Amino acid sequence: MDVWRGKWALVTGASAGIGRELARQLAAGGANLVLTARRGDRLAQLALELTARHKIQAETFPADLARPETPREIFRFTQQKRLPIEVLVNNAGFGKYGEFFRADAPRLLEMVQVNVAAVVHLTHLFLAPMAERRSGYVLIVSSTAAYQAVPYISTYAATKGFELLFAEGLAAEMRSYGVRVCCLCPGSTESEFHQVAGQPPRTARRCETAEKVARVGLEALAAGRPRVISGWHNWVNVEAQRLVPRKLVTRVAARLFSPRAQEEPR
Repeated sequence: MDVWRGKWALVTGASAGIGRELARQLAAGGANLVLTARRGDRLAQLALELTARHKIQAETFPADLARPETPREIFRFTQQKRLPIEVLVNNAGFGKYGEFFRADAPRLLEMVQVNVAAVVHLTHLFLAPMAERRSGYVLIVSSTAAYQAVPYISTYAATKGFELLFAEGLAAEMRSYGVRVCCLCPGSTESEFHQVAGQPPRTARRCETAEKVARVGLEALAAGRPRVISGWHNWVNVEAQRLVPRKLVTRVAARLFSPRAQEEPR
């Protein structure tokens, strides 16, 4: 993956999970990095690791994308440092498990801000210079939840559905400008996601490693694919949904994700 050797890549949510692995693999391919996430100590440690191991340059910008001002602050940082971002990786995001009406409304709105508004804002800011250069790459990390309604993580699934359609539309728009846009849709992945979302372990089945998911996403981005589903079993599950009524798919998901499922007799 040395197609980005010597170029600058911006990775959001780089302090853990898929974002950290995306940063590691980009660095292994020779890309210079701007790393951003809320936890500055983790970013600093990752930057030290990657600069020492791969002899690349790395900048860190601790920031919280739940703040509407953050995307512009990140963009301004790269401009002040004179860092032409050739690869934008919109990875930051989180979920919230449980019945919608019982959830904390500010937390749900923060999720929409991070998973949707920040993605739109960052992409809008960095796409214009890419189009002007007639060169660039945008990776948007979505989820297999994008393909269906998922009760008990309804808001999260809806934000991921937005990301999928947004990425597919941009991929077609930007092709004539020489800019490649790809949507990465992983299923359950070994990361902190389920703990942060408060999901019970039984909802995380057939977890893939973050390293594998990151590799699949970057390979698809380099190849110019508009979307990719990581894992053959995830691909089969998504395709199988086309063959059955949407109502049935949603009911099955509700049974799997229901907080009461663990209380029901076997």
